Amino acid sequence: MFPSDTTIDVRDARVAVLPVGSTEQHGPHLPLATDSVIAWTIASEIAARYPVRKLAPIQFSCSQEHADWPGTVSITARTLVSVVTDIAESLRRNGVTGLVLVNGHGGNYVLQNVVQEGEGLALFPGRDDWAFAREKAGIETSAYSDMHAGELETSILLHAHPDLVRPGYESADHLAEDRRHMLTLGLAPYTESGVVGRPSLASARKGELLLAGLAESFGDYLDLLGLGPA
Repeated sequence: MFPSDTTIDVRDARVAVLPVGSTEQHGPHLPLATDSVIAWTIASEIAARYPVRKLAPIQFSCSQEHADWPGTVSITARTLVSVVTDIAESLRRNGVTGLVLVNGHGGNYVLQNVVQEGEGLALFPGRDDWAFAREKAGIETSAYSDMHAGELETSILLHAHPDLVRPGYESADHLAEDRRHMLTLGLAPYTESGVVGRPSLASARKGELLLAGLAESFGDYLDLLGLGPA
């Protein structure tokens, strides 16, 4: 699922992109690896446009809120921090001075702290990057309502990996606008299916435009790390 398909020689690249996904339920129509696939797909779009080193994805992360569904696999926040910081240090020893964490799972809150505390690190996509891409793609569901297996995620997979989308997404809509205790209770009290969003509005065209918008935004991150065009 995650081949090494970089088409340019990036052995001398000074920045790497690390996809960080998860292994967790995504309703009846998307696979457990959805977040990992999306993070990998975004990283692939970036690598096709910029001279970066694309790393293999981290496929397990902080998915404790999905523990009520079978197939979910989680690691602790401290384990994720250790893995990411070890990778960053290993890359620095090999001359890679910038590392961008391409995060595909909203529950990986701790990655923000890793970037704050580290050096030469960035987290992508940020909130503004998603907002720009959502507007570019014409996503109709709000960012808050489109939380899980909804319009955005389904659109990206319909475009990039349509074979991973099972039938039924057209009738899988479920909104849960009041999720105030999700950190304490998990997601199960707010959705039986695991879906929070409107996948019925998804399309391959929206997915294509989402990825294009994100790739467009990424150039700013190279500039921030001092690795943009001279």
